[in-house]
Amino acid sequence: MKLAVIETGGKQYLVSEGKRIQIEKLPRKAGERFSFDKVLMVADGDTVSVGKLYYSAKVTAELIEQKRLPKVVIRKYHSKTRYRKVKGHRQPVSIVKILEIK
Repeated sequence: MKLAVIETGGKQYLVSEGKRIQIEKLPRKAGERFSFDKVLMVADGDTVSVGKLYYSAKVTAELIEQKRLPKVVIRKYHSKTRYRKVKGHRQPVSIVKILEIK
């Protein structure tokens, strides 16, 4: 089983072929195939290959869907001063299926 560590959106993800991951939103359309160039490590069985910064491998993926996560409510409160604030945020994410690790 091949494993790889990729970097996207300022975060690192451990991926394998056939795995679906949820990452920061990508500027692509659903069904589009693309590749991740920032590969930090590739492991194939007992063989592990690591680059100094990035390893010269490509991870091919397909964008399944774009969606937004459920709302996160942020409440601020200061006692004795009548200070109350409520804010909400919905993070946009992309669901990606890993097709191949080369």
